[in-house]
Amino acid sequence: MKKFLIASAVSALFAAPATALAQAKPAPVPTLDKILEASGISVSGYIDAGYTHSDRNVETAFSTRVFDSQNNSFALHQFGLQVAKQPKEGFGGLVNITVGKDAQVIHSFPENNPAVPVTNTSMFDVTQAFAQYASGPLTLIAGKYVTLQGSEVIWSPTNPNASHSILFGAIPFTHTGVRATWALSDTVSLIAGVNNGWDQLTDANKGKTLELGATLNPIKPLNITVSGYSGKEVVTPGGATVPEGTRTSINAVASYTIIDPLSVGLEVLNVSQDNTVGGNAQGKYNGVAGYVSYMITPKFRAAGRIESFDDKDGLRFGAANTKYKEVTLTGAFLASDSFEARIEGRRDQATNTVFRDFSAVPIGGAPSKTMTSIALQGLYKF
Repeated sequence: MKKFLIASAVSALFAAPATALAQAKPAPVPTLDKILEASGISVSGYIDAGYTHSDRNVETAFSTRVFDSQNNSFALHQFGLQVAKQPKEGFGGLVNITVGKDAQVIHSFPENNPAVPVTNTSMFDVTQAFAQYASGPLTLIAGKYVTLQGSEVIWSPTNPNASHSILFGAIPFTHTGVRATWALSDTVSLIAGVNNGWDQLTDANKGKTLELGATLNPIKPLNITVSGYSGKEVVTPGGATVPEGTRTSINAVASYTIIDPLSVGLEVLNVSQDNTVGGNAQGKYNGVAGYVSYMITPKFRAAGRIESFDDKDGLRFGAANTKYKEVTLTGAFLASDSFEARIEGRRDQATNTVFRDFSAVPIGGAPSKTMTSIALQGLYKF
């Protein structure tokens, strides 16, 4: 009996550490996003791929489109990636890159030089890269950043439709300079900055462009943004440079949530440019766009856009005394928080025969006043 008790005690002595080791779980290894979150760094991005079919030649002939210029083709429009550290106090910064077919459009001067009629082939663009300093109500950024203007943005998942509006192509994409934002209150912020101009990484002309803006949130469901740009720019119609003149752009955007699943929006734009074709002549264009978005169910969304654009002097598209209208309807299936599929139908109409049918000649084909397209879009967000 004595031997049995001694053996049991020895067995228990050796078993105790083994039992403790078996019950002890290894500490979980932190994931990369948790490490970045703890350091104040945020990483986000998306993949935007799709298919577009048009009944007119939008690839080599006239088009009102910005990105979706495919007659009948699949395309990787954008891979977007953003890395940012933007503390409420102190120094920070943001870098945003765009890779894909759309990057060819948004390049800044000198990579995209309007005076040299050569299509840019690079599918990589540093869309934003700026340093930031925040102190109390004041935030300063310096570098390259997106414009203040427009309802729609380059970052695809933010937009409710697959295609972009005519107005989106009639404003700048980015600026390079210095911008200050002063938060007067929780509902009002004022913005002022100085930059190189429209889509200019380095100066294409001697003048600088002044930007002014204000964001207003007078009541919770209503957001209003008003912005203006004015500065010296050069117009190069057909590659023939004319003397630089003052370009002024005024833009107002409002969005209102009527009820939780239903929201509407409105955008108004007016642009003028001195010293266009004809010496000291002034060119103008203006437009208005309306938006509606409705969450039918938590998985299905319907969105629509209607706009009118008056290119009275041909400053935007080159055909004077031409007005454009377009209607877009989009249905979206939100499969998960990270994936969204869209189908879109769009109809463009002009007062003159600016659109072209398909032809063996790049800019040939029978003229037309209308263009209809369908598009499929897949968005993966991370």
